[in-house]
Amino acid sequence: MSSPEWQGNNETYNDAEERRVLLGALSSFYQYAKVAHYNTTHLRRQSFYALPRAHWELLAQPPFSYLETLDAVDSAIDKNAELAAAILEAGLQSFGLTQPSNQETIKQDDWRELATPNDLEKARSSLRQFYRDWSEGGRAEREACFGPVMRALRIERSNRSGSKLRVLVPGAGLGRLVFDLCCDGFDAEGNEISYHQLLASSYILNHCPEARSHTIYPWAHSFSNHKNRANHLMSVQVPDVNPGVTLGNVEGAGQMSMSASDFLLLYSDEDQRDSFDAVATVFFLDTAPNIIRYIEAIRNCLKKGGLLVNVGPLLWHFENNAPGTHGREKDPSHPSGSCGIADPGSVELTDDEVVALVEKLGFEIELRESGIAAPYIQDPESMIQNIYQATHWVARKK
Repeated sequence: MSSPEWQGNNETYNDAEERRVLLGALSSFYQYAKVAHYNTTHLRRQSFYALPRAHWELLAQPPFSYLETLDAVDSAIDKNAELAAAILEAGLQSFGLTQPSNQETIKQDDWRELATPNDLEKARSSLRQFYRDWSEGGRAEREACFGPVMRALRIERSNRSGSKLRVLVPGAGLGRLVFDLCCDGFDAEGNEISYHQLLASSYILNHCPEARSHTIYPWAHSFSNHKNRANHLMSVQVPDVNPGVTLGNVEGAGQMSMSASDFLLLYSDEDQRDSFDAVATVFFLDTAPNIIRYIEAIRNCLKKGGLLVNVGPLLWHFENNAPGTHGREKDPSHPSGSCGIADPGSVELTDDEVVALVEKLGFEIELRESGIAAPYIQDPESMIQNIYQATHWVARKK
């Protein structure tokens, strides 16, 4: 297995703004257990005992046993925290950092206290995402969105007489699609800007000792829409496979790499021109403030005749943001003057308009499907089901 450690760790840590964001992400995994216990069970215990005494005494007894439920949720959080701690330790090692001892007084610049509320929520959601990307239970979700990509790329490889294809996966998240592509014989490069996702994917791809080495409880934080407590406290083991061992046993496996960078800044660069045979955008295009920029970057890094394979909804991530508040503001030192995703301006298009835009920007649509049922980190037993009706299309660069 070609170890997919990130490119540019030293450069990242030496940049003041990037260092701040990275340390905030590390801090959020450090604080996961404390914050989760407080928000999920401590506050509920207070609310429980605020009930009339006769009411809480009733609910404390079987068949409700509500206090025992809170104890079980605390235990579930502790199991989740073991994965958070492993991600933290691997991240500290990657950047040559150490964790201060518990006896040390927390100083003003101590990274352990740098996490923002947004950082803390991202850490929690990243842990829950392991259900989708790296558990047996998430297989159906992965098939719904990765399946169309794999089929399109296999057809393309067949049409090219089995030649090795180089595929870019922007918004790679926890790295599962990149891993699956490499297992299928493609050379795959993942790109991700979120340090929470990068820290988590780096751990699972490079440092996790064996398959099923962690048990997580993906639904433990929410008490809503559960049919029963067994479902609320359902656990899964992650990862479902050991990435290194699995990829090492695949004959003809592809090469894997990961880049930790702003997609627009990296892949709009002249150095990336005509670099990839295909770009796979899965639940990615709607993360664009300005989708024209995304399509231009994809066009730049695709070879002539290369494929853009898309699967996903259009949940525009910055729809309700004020102008200019949708990215990390950075010094526009890039040769094009671009701040990447932090460029001002945003727009939201319909599915028909996105396809029309892709055609306007130099692509030919070869396949288009809609209405693909695609859940996203969805509890299949929940009393509420949020399932996207995703679109899938394949476009070729003219």
